[in-house]
Amino acid sequence: MSGILSRPGPRPGILSDGARLLRSGLATGGVATTNEQFAAWLARCEETVRARVERVPLAELKGWHFTEGYGVLAHDSGKFFSVEGTDITRTGPRTLSWQQPLINQPEVGILGLLAKEFDGVLHFLMQAKVEPGNRRQLQLSPTVQATRSNYTKVHGGASTPYLEHFLPAGRGRVVADVLQSEQGTWFLGKRNRNMVVETTTEVPVRDTFCWLTFGQIRRLMTEPNLINMDSRTVLACLPMAVSGWPDDLVDDAPDPVYAAGLRRSFQAGGTDGRHTDVEILSWLNDVRTETDLRVDRVPLSALRDWRVSDEEIAHREGKHFKVIGVSVESGRREVAAWSQPLLAPCDTGVVAFLTAHVDGVPHILMRASVEPGFRDVVELGPTVQCNPLNYADAPPERRPPFLDHVLAATGTVRYDVVLSEEGGRFHHAECRYMVVECDDPEALQPPPEFRWMTVRQVLAMRQHSNYLNVQTRSLLACLGSLW
Repeated sequence: MSGILSRPGPRPGILSDGARLLRSGLATGGVATTNEQFAAWLARCEETVRARVERVPLAELKGWHFTEGYGVLAHDSGKFFSVEGTDITRTGPRTLSWQQPLINQPEVGILGLLAKEFDGVLHFLMQAKVEPGNRRQLQLSPTVQATRSNYTKVHGGASTPYLEHFLPAGRGRVVADVLQSEQGTWFLGKRNRNMVVETTTEVPVRDTFCWLTFGQIRRLMTEPNLINMDSRTVLACLPMAVSGWPDDLVDDAPDPVYAAGLRRSFQAGGTDGRHTDVEILSWLNDVRTETDLRVDRVPLSALRDWRVSDEEIAHREGKHFKVIGVSVESGRREVAAWSQPLLAPCDTGVVAFLTAHVDGVPHILMRASVEPGFRDVVELGPTVQCNPLNYADAPPERRPPFLDHVLAATGTVRYDVVLSEEGGRFHHAECRYMVVECDDPEALQPPPEFRWMTVRQVLAMRQHSNYLNVQTRSLLACLGSLW
């Protein structure tokens, strides 16, 4: 019958993306790039790819200015981003109010991984990239990591390498494409397009890029500050296969028994969790409906608990973070020299999953995280996500639930690695990412803002926007190193 389109069926002999990713995850020795070749390439990049970063007063940033009366810190072009004062009120089950600076960057950037098969094994093109805020300057980033202002060349510099693979005209086959939020406590409504695109064409490889399998990348997740935040969030969006996992995948894990449990949780059916999928969604919708989050713009100079000066923006008690200025020189970026503000946390954060067996199936304790920068009020956050310094003198009832349990590590610690946050906007922002097996019976009956979920239930939400916050996506990527 003419004029009617039918849905194409699966192509004979072609593995699903999930099965191909599973095969790539097993390839820990590399195909296009051996582990020895990668180590030599990384050492060479660390010698040649460097940046000179110097602290400068905010008032002396080239291309930036304070509006009248220290109202807003903005770029002269009106692009990139601005630092603005906000007055925040949260009402509902919990009523809170406070003021703080937030980074306002409304444009959507691209975080893109280019994928290609070598000898039947899927590889990803990783970039050795230096960001001004990285403590370990060089980290492995996605193929493309660029704001719209950058890739449209507002800076007047060079083009973004490999960008054409992620634009409509030159795009290959899309494996994943999701709009995801960034740090809702530091950004105002910031989102990036997390993309994985597969190509079958020849791709000239620049000297700061390298093809790696998913297996090689997940092993590198145990190295402090090596896989950057943008890579982790894109990797978390990959559609891994639910079935077909060989025993070898868990036999080679640090703890095969624990890894086998995670696999069982990943493969759990819709009725195997403590809560059904519908119950989880209904709980999140309850929080979104019952919580009103109001964010009003105010001048930076009007923030009650903050000091604003030509030098920096800082909290009066030395908590939370500062906004500082840096001058950067780098010969391996689209622009050789520039200045910008960076948000500098005052301490290392803690981001942790508690895991436990619930009715025989391993679960993760997830939290309904309400953050002022979220577009939809709440997203699923890890069990613990905070900066402990901010609660050093707080009474027990005001400390984040389960923080002391995680810090005391009374349960078995399955993952414990310091990883950096995004170095293009944050200065030396690091978090201790942890997975801790829970031994506290009270945690099995958590407060109302928490829910126990199977790994499958958490991962099922990665294909949708506004459900998993960036810290959760980072920890999901880290879980790959445990199996």
